[in-house]
Amino acid sequence: MAGVQEIEVVVAHRERTTVRVGDVFLKIDADPGHADVEVAAMAMAPVPTPEVLWRNPPVLALAALPGRALGRLGEPSTAPSTAWAAAGAAVRTLHDAPLPPWPGRSLDELAARLDGECGWLVANGVLPADLVTRNRRVAEAALRPWTPVFTHGDLQVAHVFVDGDEVTGVLDWSEASRGDALYDLATLTLGHEEHLGDVLAGYGADVDLDVIRGWWSWRSLVAIRWLAEHGFDPAAPGCEVDVLRARV
Repeated sequence: MAGVQEIEVVVAHRERTTVRVGDVFLKIDADPGHADVEVAAMAMAPVPTPEVLWRNPPVLALAALPGRALGRLGEPSTAPSTAWAAAGAAVRTLHDAPLPPWPGRSLDELAARLDGECGWLVANGVLPADLVTRNRRVAEAALRPWTPVFTHGDLQVAHVFVDGDEVTGVLDWSEASRGDALYDLATLTLGHEEHLGDVLAGYGADVDLDVIRGWWSWRSLVAIRWLAEHGFDPAAPGCEVDVLRARV
């Protein structure tokens, strides 16, 4: 990294900070368990991931990926439909892989989190009660039994890098686990519903669209408090609050 002229702060909040120094990303995490999961998941994943350069807890050093992010929440994606389809195919490859040895969140845990966050949103006047109630009904469609697959767990559109119509890598595996395949698909298309058809074409399987919509509402409802407390704006155009309004 000799000769590096500047350091870019990629993300920073109370739980984690990521900085870019030249072609190296340094992730500093308050919980070393996150890096344990990330390194193990990347070693198992049958899709491109960043190279682990070194690890000295609480710091994990990763090589930069080629290409660019598939998109950003709150911004139109300039990636072609073929890139979105390639992302869907990569997700299917992951979901067809052997399960990781550690479990994911249970259905009861997910339902309890939805209940707690909806109660907080209404009690604190963060969102209108009718908006929360309607989206909670939509979210309940996702809370049903599923066959576990190897899920990324936080497959935000910004975590998938592409070059043309090729996926060059997938970032941020600290929430990988056994989980619901449709949760990954919903997370990838959150705020980019116009590309759901492209993703599903690449994924190559029929899915229950009501469940996808349910996960869009679930993820948005449970994220708002965390985002606000960590310096992000869920009410920015195209972000979580707009996703909830689109459901009603």
